[in-house]
Amino acid sequence: ARYRPDWDSLDASPLPAWFDRAKVGVFVHWGVFSVPAWGSEWFWWHWQGQHDAAYERFVRRRFPPGTTYADFAPLFTAYDFQPRQWAQLFQRAGARYVVLTTKHHEGFTNWGSPVSWNWNSVDTGPHRDLVGELGEALRESNLRYGLYHSLMEWFNPLYLADKQSEFKTQNFVLKKMMPELYDLVLKYKPDLIWSDGDWEAPDSYWNSTSFLAWLYNDSPVKDTVVVNDRWGRGCSCRHGGFYNCADKYRPGSLPEHKWEMCSSLDRHSWGYRSNMSLAEVMDEMSMIEELVQTVSLGGNYLLNVGPTKEGVIAPIFQERLLALGRWLDTNGEAIYESQPWRVQMENTTDTVW
Repeated sequence: ARYRPDWDSLDASPLPAWFDRAKVGVFVHWGVFSVPAWGSEWFWWHWQGQHDAAYERFVRRRFPPGTTYADFAPLFTAYDFQPRQWAQLFQRAGARYVVLTTKHHEGFTNWGSPVSWNWNSVDTGPHRDLVGELGEALRESNLRYGLYHSLMEWFNPLYLADKQSEFKTQNFVLKKMMPELYDLVLKYKPDLIWSDGDWEAPDSYWNSTSFLAWLYNDSPVKDTVVVNDRWGRGCSCRHGGFYNCADKYRPGSLPEHKWEMCSSLDRHSWGYRSNMSLAEVMDEMSMIEELVQTVSLGGNYLLNVGPTKEGVIAPIFQERLLALGRWLDTNGEAIYESQPWRVQMENTTDTVW
């Protein structure tokens, strides 16, 4: 039977079995925001959307007068990006899938998007197809490949015009966002689409249901692809494939629906910060505790690292990922392909952990 472009039909789609079995993934936040490498990956918004004084001061002190966010793109070099090394690290960390930021809310695409002229990693900055190179390396290592994609773009004039019309027009969706989503699926055949940036508009504006119907019915990955729940205002925790619900979401009891907890090794940011201190990095025990509690409640654990603008994963992040991998070498059979037990709490108050 074919899926209809409505939630009743789409929500009935069975989740491909590989996702629940995988349990452990690595999330990678990488983009032009890795150049200022300060505050968080929301740098552009805090600086020029909110005019936050601390961000304005930071740019004044560190960059020439008149610097714009677009001036950061050529400095996003990825000089030291070695996709095979990344893939080996993620494999040794015990990850079964990896999710890469293909485009964050800044709109810069990490592949040569045909509708993002000069604001993509092939035309400027690295002059490389980062999405394609990492995908190739991950598949050589037998890891599943997920693509994070932001629906909205903070400062895209087409998006701002649609927002002005209270989302009664759809120029941004038809000319920019949807062509990119289709391009990603057809070009890279992802195992997972991790959607984000949906909260300002309803799913009817984003054309989410018609895209997902195509994805499940006719796309080259229709039988294996997994999606999350961020497809429009009010969709989170209600519609889509697995549920994210919110960043760092922790349910108190066993949910009825497959879910994923995304967490970050840097407690204050998803993107790389050059001023990060050791106290702000998750320690080994916290990481393992989060993993165990997540899996005990039927969830997958997606742990984030933010590489530098050169494409280096900071040694402290590598150390944490390898520690997780060593723990999984010993305890993995209690994690991978496991099912939640009937009890998650001891005496209804203490977690089993």
